[in-house]
Amino acid sequence: MELFVIPLGTASAVPTRTRHLSSLALWRAGRLLLFDCGEGTQYRLLAAELKAPRLEAIFITHFHGDHFFGLFGLLATLAMLNRTEPLVVVGPEGIERLIESMPGLSGAERGFPIRYVELAEGFEHAVVFETPDYVVTARPVEHRVFTVGYRFEERTRPGRLHVERARALGVTEPEQYRALKEGRPVQVGDRWVRPEEVLGPPIPGRTFAYLTDTRPCENGRLLAEGVDLLYHEATFGEVHHALAVERGHATAREAAELAREAGARRLLLGHFSARYEDPAPLVAEARAVFPNTEAAEELKRYVLPPHAPRRAALQETANVADDRGR
Repeated sequence: MELFVIPLGTASAVPTRTRHLSSLALWRAGRLLLFDCGEGTQYRLLAAELKAPRLEAIFITHFHGDHFFGLFGLLATLAMLNRTEPLVVVGPEGIERLIESMPGLSGAERGFPIRYVELAEGFEHAVVFETPDYVVTARPVEHRVFTVGYRFEERTRPGRLHVERARALGVTEPEQYRALKEGRPVQVGDRWVRPEEVLGPPIPGRTFAYLTDTRPCENGRLLAEGVDLLYHEATFGEVHHALAVERGHATAREAAELAREAGARRLLLGHFSARYEDPAPLVAEARAVFPNTEAAEELKRYVLPPHAPRRAALQETANVADDRGR
């Protein structure tokens, strides 16, 4: 199942000749999620060869313009394309009012429904979007204004069905195989065959966290806990630490420390101040703490490969099933 993220804009506050305003796309099996929507995001989707009509949901972190001014143009384009499929828009409380009051974007004019998920100041943790395959959760983070961080997580999938093992236990019908694969026991004669007897260990889902704009904080650590890929702002280097604190941002070193504490596997730095024409010094600063760090490159595809079952767990499951089959 193909899953990758594409940074569409990695600039902080103002665009540069080589960096665009904040936005990141997540593509999974032909469907698209969008985190933040800075000005010009719809053009960046075109440059990334991602189809805007495939959008399922948009997640806005906060109401600083460089993170959401592109939302209105993108929605207008979707209306021009005669979209009819519902769209989910998640963001701080007030986002519905902002969109519905924009000329041309009210529900009647727009032509497609939007389901709004508004997050009020003071919330602690929320599931903001979910499908049978994955879930997106949110927590408040620390910035100069109310700001939200997000975590994407695939649901755990059942392990591989060992057909020969199931046959040895008397399973013969397609419906029985299907039930076992879905985690339901089946009756064979006078006994029950349980899924754990014929399935390999569950396959954990892939995870991604999006944290910008924010100071390092406990909620950020919780969102990033154990993720395969963490996108974290690194607006400044440590030499400008006082400025980072004043403006509610993080340094590259602080982003790396959070990634290490959270047990993330990989760190992408972004949201760079325009003073850093080359982010190499920021990457070097972060790698001194968390070696598996890169500077996010706009339009590059960062693939999250599927997880493999643990061999030890697989052998243990096989031994249990073999013992029961004797």
